[in-house]
Amino acid sequence: MITRRHWLAAVTAAQAARSLAVPRSVLVHEHILVDFIGAEQIKPGRYDADEVFRAAQPKLEELKQYGCRRLLECTPNFLGRDARLMTRLSEVTGLDIWTNTGLYGASSHKYLPAFARQETDQQLARRWIDEARRGIDGVKPRFVKIGVNQGPLPEWDRKLARAAAITARETGLTVASHTGDGLAAMEQIEIFADAKVSPAKFVWVHAQNEKDHSFHRRAARAGAWVEFDNISRESADWHLQCVQFMASENLLSRTLIGQDSGWYHAGEPGGGTYRGYTFIYTGFLPGLDSGWVRRLMVENPVTAFGEG
Repeated sequence: MITRRHWLAAVTAAQAARSLAVPRSVLVHEHILVDFIGAEQIKPGRYDADEVFRAAQPKLEELKQYGCRRLLECTPNFLGRDARLMTRLSEVTGLDIWTNTGLYGASSHKYLPAFARQETDQQLARRWIDEARRGIDGVKPRFVKIGVNQGPLPEWDRKLARAAAITARETGLTVASHTGDGLAAMEQIEIFADAKVSPAKFVWVHAQNEKDHSFHRRAARAGAWVEFDNISRESADWHLQCVQFMASENLLSRTLIGQDSGWYHAGEPGGGTYRGYTFIYTGFLPGLDSGWVRRLMVENPVTAFGEG
């Protein structure tokens, strides 16, 4: 039974969401499901898709109240990617949930399957191009997700970046690359240039981990996207400094922001702690210049990744 107190609380929450909403906003880096067991151990049946659905739906419904229309689900293959589940959630919530192609080489290559270690960049790219054209369980990926370690990049990481650049060149998809540091970001931008791919097709994910702003400036001036992720209550001050720096350099038009939030953890009881997606609206955007919010949350995501 819904009490008057609960009803009033729900009304108050809805009113607060409307006051902080950013209509037609896009979250460029979030997760719904992850599985950190490793590529060689991952297998069907490690999670109950219905249980994940029940955990994720209320978080996504809450997010939608803040004007979000699209969420880029950045979990790559062999780390818990589930395109069919994303379709179910999208249909029920009305949110446009994008999945990806690609592979993740960060974390010392724990999430790279054996074939990725053996195949050439051209062979890997062909796999990803086929997924982009044919779909994954009936769903076409809308971007490429890779992950690399810190620079100088190991050869396996350079191979992933080359494969991603080839895929971008052949499909037009943008590459979001979890990147260890500024040196690794600049190496990847060079790899894209060598492949004759516009740097605008490269997103430096987790740029907030690089504390030297000169790398942020160099990457953005080269034409790449600089994405500051993991925005949370604890990190908000540093993220604000990063955004302010980009604005002071007239580089806000090459800047993206995200939370890297959510995460039903396969293999943990009940999926572990599933964080929501609304802090960026309630605790971060209100601290920005009002003129920056639409650019960061509406315009830049579409410019970077396309309309789909």
